[in-house]
Amino acid sequence: MKSAFRNAVALRTLPHYHFINPHFHSLPRFSVAAVSSPPSSLVSPSKPETFRFRRRSSPLRVRYSSMTGGETDAPASMEKQFEDFRVKLDEAGSLRERIRAVVNEIESITRLMHASLLHVHQSRPLSEVLEKPKAQVDGLKELYGRLAEVLCECPGEYYRFHNDWRSETQTVVSLLAFMHWLETGKLLMHTEAEEKLGMNQAEFALDIEDYLIGLCFLSNEMPRYVVNQVLAGNYDCPRKVLRFLTDLHAAFRMLNLRNDFLRKKFDSLKYDLKRVEEVYYDMKIRHLANGDSAEDNGTQGQS
Repeated sequence: MKSAFRNAVALRTLPHYHFINPHFHSLPRFSVAAVSSPPSSLVSPSKPETFRFRRRSSPLRVRYSSMTGGETDAPASMEKQFEDFRVKLDEAGSLRERIRAVVNEIESITRLMHASLLHVHQSRPLSEVLEKPKAQVDGLKELYGRLAEVLCECPGEYYRFHNDWRSETQTVVSLLAFMHWLETGKLLMHTEAEEKLGMNQAEFALDIEDYLIGLCFLSNEMPRYVVNQVLAGNYDCPRKVLRFLTDLHAAFRMLNLRNDFLRKKFDSLKYDLKRVEEVYYDMKIRHLANGDSAEDNGTQGQS
């Protein structure tokens, strides 16, 4: 009797499920006898059945919120470390600004020296050309002394700030070497350049690469100088410059240069030597070059 009543109730609820679920026939079939008595809400036709799903919270989210909900401030050790970094960076920035102030004055003097030395291509008297540049050498020595005083505040960090005055120093060396060659016809040695600039201290010396690159800048000026001297009637100048550049090129060949800026400048020295050789060759075939037995007196043949 009880089983018959349960079967009658199950059959009564089947049309209602079929109405609200069009895919009822696709659902898996089950035995009518196994269906239990449904609740009163399902039996009533005036109250359609609604299914609600409650979203469960992710265990990872709960765990993350419990981890981050407590400590929000950074550890004291981290703050102290970055505070030390801030102080050191501020000190380095202030020191670099002082260095750049001195370097700007050095650059200003080198522009004046270079502008005065350009008159050598106009065949002016050598003493007149060198008068103004030589007067600026003492000013350069004073500025490099100030630069050494600034660097004394950070001993052992010469190469940390070296790039701030490197290019200016290379230009200064090239100008000093050109002036020295115009006067003597010889190469300005490294120790002589250090003495002129006051950079002969243990903590503040003239970098060897800066000196070598300055000599390469010197060779870049030689082909133009040779051509202008020939036009001015100084036919012995190509031979003197050719001998000087040949010796300088042979000296550079002793060095094991890497693929860096110095190696590129050395390649330019080779091209400068080739251009001077072409000028000297033209002089020889026109029988305008003097004999190799003539004395090498620098540029005293200028008018």
